[in-house]
Amino acid sequence: MKTLVLGVGGVTNGGKSTLSKSIHKQVPNSCLIAQDAYFKDDSVVPVDINGFKQYDMLDALHMDTMMREWTSAEEEEVYVLIVEGFLIFNHRPLSELIYKKYFMEVPYDVCKRRRSSRVYTPPDPPGYFDGFVWPMYLKNRLQMESMVSGILFLDGLKPKEELLAMVCKDVCQEIERLREDD
Repeated sequence: MKTLVLGVGGVTNGGKSTLSKSIHKQVPNSCLIAQDAYFKDDSVVPVDINGFKQYDMLDALHMDTMMREWTSAEEEEVYVLIVEGFLIFNHRPLSELIYKKYFMEVPYDVCKRRRSSRVYTPPDPPGYFDGFVWPMYLKNRLQMESMVSGILFLDGLKPKEELLAMVCKDVCQEIERLREDD
């Protein structure tokens, strides 16, 4: 059986997880792998010169483990594999395997407001969003755009139902194309 691999990336608190979980519920025979499940232990995450833990870098993630689990998911004949995370397109070995790429974006003020309303473990220290999270998002996005093509950018301010309907339509068309190719 062929596997269609979708990637849902984007800014922190941009709606990646919400969209990915909704796609997973909507699309039969799908599997969801979330990058957030692969953070390294807090004790080994590097700290920058300002004392901020550098979670928004590939070095803070067990990407090798994520890739191994990806491989096992494919072996179980999952038809649609959804990979969700904030740096999935920055890790070239992973990005090259993703056929349909979606990137959720929201403006700075919305992102900051959403992030401040969530509780993280460990909690964000004062100034973390402006001093590290947003600058790293901008840096990682520039890197992603320089190395990856074919990304469909999605407005995270649009209603969830509208985004889901658009992506599901796109995915269903691709599934039909794959079936016709068999």
